[in-house]
Amino acid sequence: MEPNANVEIAKTAGTHDGPIETDAVIVGAGPVGLFQVFELGLLEIKAHIIDSLAYPGGQCIELYPDKPIYDIPAVPVCTGKELTDNLLKQIEPFGATFHLGQEVTVVQRQDDGRFCVETSKGTRFLTKTIFIAGGVGSFQPRLLRVDGLDKYDGTQLHYRVKNPSQFAGKNLVIVGGGDSALDWCLNFVQEGPHKAESVILIHRRDGFKAAPASVAKMRELCDAYEMQFLVGQVSGIEEADGKLTHLKVTGSDGITRLVPLDVLMVFFGLSPKLGPIAEWGLNLERKQIVVDTEKFETNTPGIFAVGDVNTYPGKKKLILSGFHEAALAAFGAAPYIFPDKRIHLQYTTTSPKLHKVLGVETPTFD
Repeated sequence: MEPNANVEIAKTAGTHDGPIETDAVIVGAGPVGLFQVFELGLLEIKAHIIDSLAYPGGQCIELYPDKPIYDIPAVPVCTGKELTDNLLKQIEPFGATFHLGQEVTVVQRQDDGRFCVETSKGTRFLTKTIFIAGGVGSFQPRLLRVDGLDKYDGTQLHYRVKNPSQFAGKNLVIVGGGDSALDWCLNFVQEGPHKAESVILIHRRDGFKAAPASVAKMRELCDAYEMQFLVGQVSGIEEADGKLTHLKVTGSDGITRLVPLDVLMVFFGLSPKLGPIAEWGLNLERKQIVVDTEKFETNTPGIFAVGDVNTYPGKKKLILSGFHEAALAAFGAAPYIFPDKRIHLQYTTTSPKLHKVLGVETPTFD
């Protein structure tokens, strides 16, 4: 995914003689990290944003770019990609610089109160504040462990679907019992540009963790002979001419059957890894960062955590909750950046100052 034209991307590291001095560094370019740019921008705080992915959008782009999202206020429905594109457009006036494809490896408090931040590509920053918006960390798919299968990863074996059209007309085997497995089964069975030649769903038992409506639809399609469902576990593979041709599926009856296929998709869920953030000396609870609910600040003054990466009493992992947290975190950070300035709440509907910051004209009313 290419970011909007007006979003500044720092493509190369090491172009600065010394560290980049800034007011704010945001770690994570998912929806909440992007909205953090906006809330800081309204307070005239410029940010640099770092993400391990090669593009903005976080989970929305990595996991469900084409799936509909229904709970963004005033937006009845949008895809993960549309949400990302709109957020990028919204933050254009604030000139955030993106440092993509790199991970924060070092965070150290300096004698002057600022933080030294360094990335895996050697990019260095001196910043007054840090905002951690890294979701629940980097996602690693839980793998299907079968001898000889891993060499097909990325060709005939897939743990994620980034381009559904590449599977059109193929004989698909989908393994898993959660929402992702069922959603993709239904997607590839229905008429349309992504329709597969055949779809076989394999799950180790006849119960599912997916939405009941999806399970009911899957069973309806099986009854209509439009797809198949097998109870069993993948126990081996068969190959010919350097290609994966069949799966060995062992059922609860102990019988092993051969299942032909072109493509194998495995959805066992994703295992989040917090990564280097776990070594920053922050208070953690079940791999999440503990924050207060006034400023969403961590136990380290000047470091804030917003979105799915944080935890507090009553926390709900919703994008709209992260947006709220980003607003309060920005106000919480302002005293570190403008210690002698009193920050007033202003409204984008009526404030000429905010209109100037946003680059829009102040409306006049008769």
